[in-house]
Amino acid sequence: MSLIASLAAFLDPAALAIVGGGTVLATVLRTPARDLARGVVALKAIGRTPFDAGPLVTQVEALSRITARHGVMQLDRSVIKDPDVSAAMNAIVDGADGAIVRTLIEDRRVARYERQRAAAEMWAAAAEFGPAMGMVGTLIGLVRLFTSMTDPAAIGGAMAIAVLATLYGALVGNLICLPVAARLKRLARAECVERGRLAEPLARLATREAPCLRPMAVA
Repeated sequence: MSLIASLAAFLDPAALAIVGGGTVLATVLRTPARDLARGVVALKAIGRTPFDAGPLVTQVEALSRITARHGVMQLDRSVIKDPDVSAAMNAIVDGADGAIVRTLIEDRRVARYERQRAAAEMWAAAAEFGPAMGMVGTLIGLVRLFTSMTDPAAIGGAMAIAVLATLYGALVGNLICLPVAARLKRLARAECVERGRLAEPLARLATREAPCLRPMAVA
Protein backbone atom coordinates (compact mmCIF):
# COMPACT_ATOMS: atom_id res chain seq x y z
CA MET A 1 0.00 0.00 0.00
CA SER A 2 2.87 2.40 0.71
CA LEU A 3 4.13 2.04 -2.88
CA ILE A 4 0.66 2.72 -4.27
CA ALA A 5 0.32 5.73 -2.02
CA SER A 6 3.71 7.01 -3.17
CA LEU A 7 2.75 6.66 -6.84
CA ALA A 8 -0.62 8.29 -6.22
CA ALA A 9 1.23 11.39 -5.03
CA PHE A 10 2.54 11.84 -8.58
CA LEU A 11 -0.92 11.77 -10.16
CA ASP A 12 -2.76 15.00 -10.72
CA PRO A 13 -5.69 15.01 -13.17
CA ALA A 14 -5.53 18.76 -13.75
CA ALA A 15 -1.82 18.77 -14.60
CA LEU A 16 -2.25 15.68 -16.77
CA ALA A 17 -5.14 17.30 -18.65
CA ILE A 18 -3.16 20.48 -19.27
CA VAL A 19 -0.06 18.71 -20.55
CA GLY A 20 -1.73 15.84 -22.38
CA GLY A 21 -4.61 17.83 -23.82
CA GLY A 22 -2.42 20.79 -24.74
CA THR A 23 0.17 18.60 -26.46
CA VAL A 24 -2.47 16.77 -28.48
CA LEU A 25 -4.26 19.98 -29.44
CA ALA A 26 -1.08 21.76 -30.51
CA THR A 27 0.03 18.74 -32.55
CA VAL A 28 -3.35 18.48 -34.27
CA LEU A 29 -3.35 22.19 -35.13
CA ARG A 30 0.17 22.03 -36.54
CA THR A 31 -0.01 18.75 -38.50
CA PRO A 32 -2.14 18.02 -41.59
CA ALA A 33 -4.82 15.39 -41.04
CA ARG A 34 -3.24 12.81 -43.35
CA ASP A 35 0.10 13.14 -41.56
CA LEU A 36 -1.65 12.74 -38.21
CA ALA A 37 -3.13 9.46 -39.40
CA ARG A 38 0.25 8.32 -40.68
CA GLY A 39 1.88 9.20 -37.38
CA VAL A 40 -0.59 7.08 -35.45
CA VAL A 41 -0.39 4.16 -37.87
CA ALA A 42 3.42 4.35 -37.80
CA LEU A 43 3.37 3.26 -34.17
CA LYS A 44 2.91 -0.31 -35.44
CA ALA A 45 6.41 -0.15 -36.92
CA ILE A 46 8.15 0.78 -33.66
CA GLY A 47 8.92 -2.80 -32.68
CA ARG A 48 9.86 -4.01 -36.14
CA THR A 49 13.37 -4.70 -37.33
CA PRO A 50 14.80 -2.37 -39.99
CA PHE A 51 13.66 -3.10 -43.53
CA ASP A 52 15.85 -5.54 -45.49
CA ALA A 53 15.54 -5.57 -49.27
CA GLY A 54 17.48 -8.84 -49.57
CA PRO A 55 14.42 -11.12 -49.90
CA LEU A 56 12.92 -8.80 -52.52
CA VAL A 57 16.15 -8.73 -54.52
CA THR A 58 16.18 -12.53 -54.40
CA GLN A 59 12.58 -12.62 -55.60
CA VAL A 60 13.37 -10.26 -58.49
CA GLU A 61 16.29 -12.47 -59.53
CA ALA A 62 14.04 -15.54 -59.41
CA LEU A 63 11.43 -13.77 -61.54
CA SER A 64 14.16 -12.77 -63.95
CA ARG A 65 15.11 -16.42 -64.44
CA ILE A 66 11.46 -17.33 -64.96
CA THR A 67 10.99 -14.69 -67.64
CA ALA A 68 14.19 -15.79 -69.36
CA ARG A 69 12.73 -19.28 -69.75
CA HIS A 70 9.01 -18.70 -70.19
CA GLY A 71 8.59 -15.08 -71.24
CA VAL A 72 7.62 -11.86 -69.55
CA MET A 73 3.91 -12.70 -69.45
CA GLN A 74 4.65 -15.18 -66.68
CA LEU A 75 5.01 -12.19 -64.37
CA ASP A 76 1.24 -11.78 -64.43
CA ARG A 77 0.91 -15.11 -62.61
CA SER A 78 3.49 -14.32 -59.94
CA VAL A 79 2.43 -13.35 -56.41
CA ILE A 80 4.26 -10.15 -55.45
CA LYS A 81 3.30 -8.64 -52.11
CA ASP A 82 5.59 -5.62 -52.13
CA PRO A 83 3.77 -2.71 -53.82
CA ASP A 84 6.91 -1.16 -55.33
CA VAL A 85 8.12 -4.39 -56.91
CA SER A 86 4.59 -5.16 -58.06
CA ALA A 87 4.30 -1.76 -59.77
CA ALA A 88 7.66 -2.28 -61.47
CA MET A 89 6.67 -5.74 -62.70
CA ASN A 90 3.42 -4.39 -64.11
CA ALA A 91 5.38 -1.73 -65.96
CA ILE A 92 7.75 -4.38 -67.33
CA VAL A 93 4.83 -6.48 -68.56
CA ASP A 94 3.48 -3.36 -70.29
CA GLY A 95 6.79 -2.94 -72.14
CA ALA A 96 8.55 -0.28 -70.05
CA ASP A 97 12.31 -0.05 -70.54
CA GLY A 98 15.00 0.05 -67.88
CA ALA A 99 15.08 3.84 -67.56
CA ILE A 100 11.34 4.05 -66.99
CA VAL A 101 11.36 1.29 -64.38
CA ARG A 102 14.35 2.82 -62.60
CA THR A 103 12.56 6.17 -62.45
CA LEU A 104 9.39 4.47 -61.20
CA ILE A 105 11.22 2.74 -58.36
CA GLU A 106 13.11 5.90 -57.40
CA ASP A 107 9.95 8.01 -57.40
CA ARG A 108 8.11 5.52 -55.22
CA ARG A 109 11.10 5.23 -52.89
CA VAL A 110 11.29 8.99 -52.38
CA ALA A 111 7.51 9.29 -51.93
CA ARG A 112 7.54 6.51 -49.33
CA TYR A 113 10.38 8.19 -47.45
CA GLU A 114 8.56 11.53 -47.43
CA ARG A 115 5.44 9.90 -45.98
CA GLN A 116 7.46 8.17 -43.28
CA ARG A 117 9.37 11.35 -42.48
CA ALA A 118 6.10 13.27 -42.10
CA ALA A 119 4.94 10.69 -39.55
CA ALA A 120 8.19 11.04 -37.61
CA GLU A 121 7.95 14.82 -37.71
CA MET A 122 4.52 14.64 -36.09
CA TRP A 123 6.06 12.93 -33.06
CA ALA A 124 9.01 15.34 -33.10
CA ALA A 125 6.54 18.23 -32.93
CA ALA A 126 4.73 16.58 -30.01
CA ALA A 127 8.11 16.24 -28.26
CA GLU A 128 8.52 20.01 -28.53
CA PHE A 129 5.00 20.76 -27.32
CA GLY A 130 5.15 18.49 -24.27
CA PRO A 131 7.67 20.52 -22.22
CA ALA A 132 6.03 23.76 -23.41
CA MET A 133 2.66 22.57 -22.13
CA GLY A 134 4.38 21.58 -18.89
CA MET A 135 5.53 25.16 -18.50
CA VAL A 136 2.01 26.37 -19.21
CA GLY A 137 0.72 24.06 -16.48
CA THR A 138 3.36 25.38 -14.12
CA LEU A 139 2.29 28.96 -14.75
CA ILE A 140 -1.36 28.03 -14.22
CA GLY A 141 -0.45 26.34 -10.94
CA LEU A 142 1.50 29.39 -9.79
CA VAL A 143 -1.40 31.69 -10.62
CA ARG A 144 -3.70 29.48 -8.57
CA LEU A 145 -1.13 29.47 -5.79
CA PHE A 146 -0.90 33.26 -5.61
CA THR A 147 -4.67 33.67 -5.72
CA SER A 148 -5.13 31.09 -2.94
CA MET A 149 -2.67 32.47 -0.41
CA THR A 150 -5.52 33.11 2.03
CA ASP A 151 -6.75 29.50 1.71
CA PRO A 152 -4.11 27.09 3.06
CA ALA A 153 -6.14 24.06 1.90
CA ALA A 154 -5.86 25.17 -1.76
CA ILE A 155 -2.13 25.87 -1.70
CA GLY A 156 -1.16 22.20 -1.87
CA GLY A 157 -3.31 21.53 -4.96
CA ALA A 158 -1.93 24.59 -6.75
CA MET A 159 1.65 23.56 -5.98
CA ALA A 160 0.92 20.03 -7.20
CA ILE A 161 -0.27 21.36 -10.56
CA ALA A 162 2.77 23.63 -10.89
CA VAL A 163 5.34 20.94 -10.11
CA LEU A 164 3.69 17.91 -11.73
CA ALA A 165 2.91 19.76 -14.95
CA THR A 166 6.62 20.34 -15.43
CA LEU A 167 7.29 16.68 -14.69
CA TYR A 168 4.61 15.46 -17.09
CA GLY A 169 5.86 17.75 -19.85
CA ALA A 170 9.40 16.47 -19.52
CA LEU A 171 8.26 12.85 -19.52
CA VAL A 172 5.92 13.24 -22.49
CA GLY A 173 8.52 15.06 -24.55
CA ASN A 174 11.71 13.21 -23.69
CA LEU A 175 10.56 9.75 -22.63
CA ILE A 176 7.74 9.14 -25.12
CA CYS A 177 7.51 11.41 -28.14
CA LEU A 178 11.19 12.09 -28.83
CA PRO A 179 12.24 8.41 -28.75
CA VAL A 180 9.31 7.51 -31.01
CA ALA A 181 10.29 10.21 -33.50
CA ALA A 182 13.93 9.11 -33.49
CA ARG A 183 12.98 5.47 -33.98
CA LEU A 184 10.68 6.27 -36.90
CA LYS A 185 13.36 8.40 -38.56
CA ARG A 186 15.94 5.62 -38.27
CA LEU A 187 13.53 3.08 -39.73
CA ALA A 188 12.62 5.45 -42.58
CA ARG A 189 16.27 6.10 -43.48
CA ALA A 190 17.11 2.41 -43.36
CA GLU A 191 14.20 1.48 -45.62
CA CYS A 192 15.02 4.27 -48.05
CA VAL A 193 18.59 3.03 -48.41
CA GLU A 194 17.55 -0.61 -48.69
CA ARG A 195 14.92 0.06 -51.34
CA GLY A 196 17.60 1.67 -53.44
CA ARG A 197 18.94 -1.85 -54.02
CA LEU A 198 15.83 -2.74 -56.00
CA ALA A 199 16.35 -0.25 -58.81
CA GLU A 200 19.27 -1.98 -60.55
CA PRO A 201 17.94 -5.58 -60.83
CA LEU A 202 14.51 -4.35 -61.89
CA ALA A 203 16.04 -2.02 -64.47
CA ARG A 204 18.16 -4.86 -65.88
CA LEU A 205 15.10 -7.08 -66.16
CA ALA A 206 13.15 -4.32 -67.91
CA THR A 207 16.00 -3.63 -70.33
CA ARG A 208 16.22 -7.29 -71.25
CA GLU A 209 12.49 -7.77 -71.69
CA ALA A 210 11.64 -4.45 -73.33
CA PRO A 211 10.36 -4.82 -76.92
CA CYS A 212 13.06 -4.20 -79.51
CA LEU A 213 12.01 -1.40 -81.83
CA ARG A 214 13.68 -1.83 -85.18
CA PRO A 215 13.47 0.90 -87.82
CA MET A 216 11.17 0.01 -90.71
CA ALA A 217 12.84 -0.62 -94.03
CA VAL A 218 12.29 2.11 -96.59
CA ALA A 219 11.21 0.82 -99.96
